[in-house]
Amino acid sequence: MIPATPTFVLTLSCPDRKGLVHAVSGFLLEQGGNIEEAAQFNDHSTGLFFMRLQFRAPERSLEQLQQALGEFAPPLQITWSLHDACTPVPTVVFVSREGHCLNDLLFRFKSGLLPIDIRAIISNHRDFYQLAASYNVPFHHIPVTKDNKAQAEARQYEIIQGEGAELVVLARYMQILSDDFSQKLAGRAINIHHSFLPSFKGAKPYYQAHDRGVKLIGATAHYVTADLDEGPIIEQDVARVDHSLTVEDLTAIGRDTESQVLARAVKWHSEHRILINGQKTVVFR
Repeated sequence: MIPATPTFVLTLSCPDRKGLVHAVSGFLLEQGGNIEEAAQFNDHSTGLFFMRLQFRAPERSLEQLQQALGEFAPPLQITWSLHDACTPVPTVVFVSREGHCLNDLLFRFKSGLLPIDIRAIISNHRDFYQLAASYNVPFHHIPVTKDNKAQAEARQYEIIQGEGAELVVLARYMQILSDDFSQKLAGRAINIHHSFLPSFKGAKPYYQAHDRGVKLIGATAHYVTADLDEGPIIEQDVARVDHSLTVEDLTAIGRDTESQVLARAVKWHSEHRILINGQKTVVFR
């Protein structure tokens, strides 16, 4: 068999200037790279340039390209990230007592629909240990109270680091992470909020939505920050509802929307299609 040519994904951002596309494509040409997919965005409000390229480089390893980028990028003030496109992203999933998002992620993972490798599930309840076992994924029960929160988060972070996780997914994990924990996971933790943010924040948005008689309910996937439900938004979607539906009806419809929105966000993150732009994101779909 002929060995597959390595495929890489390069994402970058820098102050906008003339000739950036030419400079980056020229650099890849010098490395023997063949660009297969390219996308760019110029944010005129901030003066920043964003780019994602997928390319093959048969004569270069990941380490060689990283070394070359380390020399190429500084004069252009480029912040960059380079990944092997064929390597699944090591992932740890957090969950509490609602398992629809967890179940959906596990199915998509095992079916090869998401380029992730779920290495552990962490929960403050025991509800889904059998589900985890059915997928042969280690399950860690770590109760969290106001008295042991620091110790619990230390243990959680130990698992994340031990599994080499590059992505943490809060799949309806109903605990507020501490500022310190949020900062440690900056840019690599995705939360699903059961509402169309910034509306209806907090723990019971479907009750709030029902009380307000909304005609649309939604879900929001966003990166975790120290500010509750304020992180950069990755993906959102809505479902149409009406006055005849109960809170339970809204919740059931919302769960489907949550699962789909979270799956898309995880997919785009693991395909390295998302760049953080201050309080916002640039998503190259």
